[in-house]
Amino acid sequence: MIRINDNLTLPDDEIRFINSRSSGPGGQHVNTTDTRVTLLFNIEKSRSLTPLQKVAIKGKLRRRIDKRGVFRVTSQKFRSQKTNKDSAIERFVELMQWALTPVMPRKDTAVPKSAKRRRLDRKRRTSERKQQRKTPNVRGEY
Repeated sequence: MIRINDNLTLPDDEIRFINSRSSGPGGQHVNTTDTRVTLLFNIEKSRSLTPLQKVAIKGKLRRRIDKRGVFRVTSQKFRSQKTNKDSAIERFVELMQWALTPVMPRKDTAVPKSAKRRRLDRKRRTSERKQQRKTPNVRGEY
């Protein structure tokens, strides 16, 4: 069982792991062992998620989900398969917690009176400065 938050726990049978060859350092050992771990979680077929949770996850994590609704997390930081598996699970839990956190709506706020006053004063000063640059009218015509 993987615990996501207080309200959600995912059974182990909903999560699959695929091992493959890792890139990067490791010498000859890395050429013979499958140390990269990819965690696969099918959001569409999950019995643990509510439809609302599925929509929230698909919205926030859409770049990590393929067309079939499979969510992928890959880890290859370590040279050990077990450590990479633990790392992938940890990252999966973090991403799921983030995706399931509700978005707080933005509160509209009024522009402060002091800010309006400063803006109008600045506009007035700019206008006066430009008026002073004009050549004076000698004839008295407008």
